[in-house]
Amino acid sequence: MTNASPTKPPIPPATLTGVHVQPYPLKMPFIDLAARFAHLPGTVVLLSGGEQDSARHHLLGIDPWMTLRSRKNRMALSLDDRSFELSGSASDLLRQIVDTVRLPEGDWPGPLAAGLMGYLAYDLKDDIERLPKTSVDDLRLPHMLLTAPSLVVVHDRKTESTRLMVPLRREPETDAVRIVSRFHDAVNTFPVESEAFTIGAQGPSANFTADGYRTAVQRIIDYIGAGDVYQVNLSQRFSVPFQGSAFAYFRRLFTLNPAPFFAFVQAGDHQIVSTSPERFLLQNGRRVETRPIKGTRPRGGTAEKDEAMRRELLESPKDDAELSMIVDLLRNDIGKVCRAGSVTVAHHKRLEAYDNVYHLVSIIEGELDEDRNSADLIRAAFPGGSITGCPKVRAMEIIDELEPCRRHVYCGSIGYISFHDTMDLSIAIRTATITGGSLCFSVGGGIVFDSDPQAEYEETLHKGRTLMAACQNECTLPAPETIVWHNGRLMRAADTRVSIADQGLLYGFGLFETIRVDRGAVPLLDGHVARFDRSWRALMPDDPPDLTWADVIAQVVAANDLSRRCAAVKILATRGSRDRAPWDHALFVTARPYSHRLKTLNTPGIRLGTFPHPRQSPLAGHKTLNYLYYLKGGQWARENGYDEALVLNPDGSVSETHTANLLIVNSAEVIRPASPTVLPGVMAEAACRLLAQWGYRIHETIVRPEMLLQADQVLAANALMGTVPVIGVDNKVRPEGGDLWRRVNDAILPHWNAD
Repeated sequence: MTNASPTKPPIPPATLTGVHVQPYPLKMPFIDLAARFAHLPGTVVLLSGGEQDSARHHLLGIDPWMTLRSRKNRMALSLDDRSFELSGSASDLLRQIVDTVRLPEGDWPGPLAAGLMGYLAYDLKDDIERLPKTSVDDLRLPHMLLTAPSLVVVHDRKTESTRLMVPLRREPETDAVRIVSRFHDAVNTFPVESEAFTIGAQGPSANFTADGYRTAVQRIIDYIGAGDVYQVNLSQRFSVPFQGSAFAYFRRLFTLNPAPFFAFVQAGDHQIVSTSPERFLLQNGRRVETRPIKGTRPRGGTAEKDEAMRRELLESPKDDAELSMIVDLLRNDIGKVCRAGSVTVAHHKRLEAYDNVYHLVSIIEGELDEDRNSADLIRAAFPGGSITGCPKVRAMEIIDELEPCRRHVYCGSIGYISFHDTMDLSIAIRTATITGGSLCFSVGGGIVFDSDPQAEYEETLHKGRTLMAACQNECTLPAPETIVWHNGRLMRAADTRVSIADQGLLYGFGLFETIRVDRGAVPLLDGHVARFDRSWRALMPDDPPDLTWADVIAQVVAANDLSRRCAAVKILATRGSRDRAPWDHALFVTARPYSHRLKTLNTPGIRLGTFPHPRQSPLAGHKTLNYLYYLKGGQWARENGYDEALVLNPDGSVSETHTANLLIVNSAEVIRPASPTVLPGVMAEAACRLLAQWGYRIHETIVRPEMLLQADQVLAANALMGTVPVIGVDNKVRPEGGDLWRRVNDAILPHWNAD
C-alpha cells in the first residue's frame, strides 16, 4: 500500500494509445453472456430494455484495470496490482482522471470504447454542497464506485451487432490478444451465474409507517406554504432478507419490466440492481442531454382504463407544474457548463408508456463549453433535480431532515463516463442494493403544495410495484417473524419499543440471563432465576418481578416454534426512567435456535487468547446490560484466531472468559479461579455440586495463566454449551484431558449433544 499526497493523487498518466476493436459473434442472449461474469468483482452490466428511443445498447465491462471507491473525503484508487489511499474531493479526483486519462483524438466507436463504469451515490452530494447530515448512514457503502474495464462488450440492438473493445495502454503495455483470449476462455468455462435467490417470506418492511410518511408529506407542504421550497422529493425505503444470486434477481426484474436503463454492479461486498426509466445526463462529444421524468400513473389493465390513465396524467395540472419546475431547474444546472444560449427544451411533457406505468418526460439539450468535460457536467447537475426538488439545496436539506436513512445509490446515478467525451448516466430510481443479507430499495415522489398525503403514499407503492412483485413471487425463504414477550404480552419483535429515557438504554442499567431450553425443559432455571433475583435486589429500586418464568419461557418458545429443539432464551430487564411506582421497567423474553458450540466450531474444544485489557469492575458479579467489555473481548478473540477471550484480573490472575467460567481439574481436585469480582456461573455451580458428589474436592485459589497449560484438564462452562474442554491458550496447545466434561453434561444437560 502506498500513501500519496492528498493534493497530488497518483493519477495514471495519459497512457491510452487506442482501442483494440473486433467483432464478436454473439451466440446467446446478451444477459446470458453477462451472467458468466456476474460473480466477478468489478463487473458492470448496462442493459437497454423496452422500445424507448433511449434504449439501444447493451454494455458489459469486466476485469477492471482501475477502480475508484470513495466515501466522504477518503478514496481508494486501485491501478492494476497497486493500491493507493487518497484524501480530498471525489469529484476533483474524477475530473483529474477524465482530464488525464484520454484516448487520442479519433473516431472511436460509440457509445463506449474505453472509460469508467459504475455508480455515483446520491450521498456524493456532500462532496459538492455543504449540507446538514441528520439521517443515518446505515449501509456504509462507497459514495462513488467506478471501474475502468480492461474489456468492454457492446451490443447494438438496432443493428444486432456485437463487438469487443480493449483499451490499449502504453504502461503496462496491453496484450489485447491475451485479454480477448481470456474472455473467450471465460465464456466457454464460466457457468451461468446461479439462478437461485430467496427473499424473506414476510415481504419488505419500510422505514416509514403509512402515518409517518403522510406526516412527512404534510411537513413538506407546510415548508412550501412557508415559502421555503416549491417542491421536495420524498422517499421511503423497504428492506427484506435476501439470499442467493443478485444477478438472478437482476435477470428477473429485466424480464418483468425491461426499462431503458437496466444496471447491475458487482462490487464484491455489495451489488446494485437498477431498472430505471430516467436518463440523467447524456454526453456525445459537445452535445449534452437530460430527460427529467415527473408524473406517474399505473397502467390500467384494459384499453379503456389505460386511456383514462393517459388522459388523467396529461391533463393533470399538478404533474404539469411539477415537471415544468424541474425542467427550469435542469436548464439552469446544465447551463452552468454549456455554451451561452445553447440550452433548449427539445420536447416537453412527452408521455412514455412502460409495462406498469405511464410517465411524463421532457428532453433538454445543450452544447458543452469548450473548456468543460463530463466531470464538470456532473458537478454542475448532480444529483438530478427531478429527485431532489426545487430549489435543490433547500430541498436536499429537507430530505435529510425527514427521511430516516441516507439514500446511498438511490437517486444517484449509474452508467458510464468514457475517456473520449461520451457519457450516459441514469437516475438511480427503482434501484435495489443487496448487502449484508438484505435487499433494500426506495420509492418516492415529488411533493408540491396541493399534494395529497394519502395519494403520495399510494404513488410510492405504485412505483415500487415491480421491485415488490419480484420479491413477492420469490418468497421461499423460511423467515418467520420473531415473537417476544414484552411486559406481559407476546408480540412481534419488530413492534417492541424502549423509551429513549430508559436508563437501560442510556447507561446499560439493567440485567439479563441467557438460559438453555431443551425440548421445552429448562434444567438450570432455578439457578438462573436465583441469580437474576439476587442482582435485581442489589441494583434495582424495587422487588424482583413476581412472574412464573417457566410459563413465560414456555409461551415464547412455543410462539417461535422451538418446542422440539434446543433454544437460547434470554430474560432481559431495563431500569426504566421512573423513581417510584408505577415502574416503567422494560421486561423482555426472547428465544432463538441454539446449536452446540463445538458443532459450530467443528473442534474438540475451545482455544483461549488472553484479552490484553484486564477487567476491573465492581459490577462484574452481575450480568448487567453494560456488556460492551465482554462483546469487545469476543470480537478481539475472533480477530486474533481464538474462540474465547481469557479475562484477567488487574493483578494478572485468571478470572473467566468473556462468556464462561473456568474450572481447573487436577486428579480429584477442582480449582475455581479466585477473583475479586466474577460472575457466579449457573452451569459452573451445577457442575461443582455434581463433581463434589462424585468425590472431587472443590476449592478456590489464585490461578496464574500458566497454570491453565499445566493442569490435567481445563473446562469452560456456561449455561448454553455446558462444559467443554480448553485445548489451547495463547496459541499453545493443551490436551483435551479425558471425557469428564461429557459426563458432566450428560448428567446436567441430557440433550446437550442433540442439536
